[in-house]
Amino acid sequence: MAYKVLIVDDAAFMRMMIKDILVKNGFEVVGEAADGVQAVDKYKELSPDLVTMDITMPEMDGIAALKEIKQINPQAKVIMCSAMGQQAMVIDAIQAGAKDFIVKPFQADRVLEAINKTLS
Repeated sequence: MAYKVLIVDDAAFMRMMIKDILVKNGFEVVGEAADGVQAVDKYKELSPDLVTMDITMPEMDGIAALKEIKQINPQAKVIMCSAMGQQAMVIDAIQAGAKDFIVKPFQADRVLEAINKTLS
């Protein structure tokens, strides 16, 4: 059975890029969210195996959403996505429980490496 993934990014283009990589590699994208509030709601609703989470978003940022998701399910697997030069935020995310991070612009092999490592 395919792993279920929730993609969270405020940029539709970025969600589409990740979705494309995942679908081509046999993952099932069960939902998408454009901000942290939606991400938490969708997580509760869909119980995905994995979440890819942008850090910088309106309403609620990715780190706050990560913390809320971890309260719902301490075993949640979340991979953070960040633009170049957000190292401090990445460290915050890892300390908050993120399993890995990928840097934009996405390289398909790096995305898959992070996901496979997290799910194994």
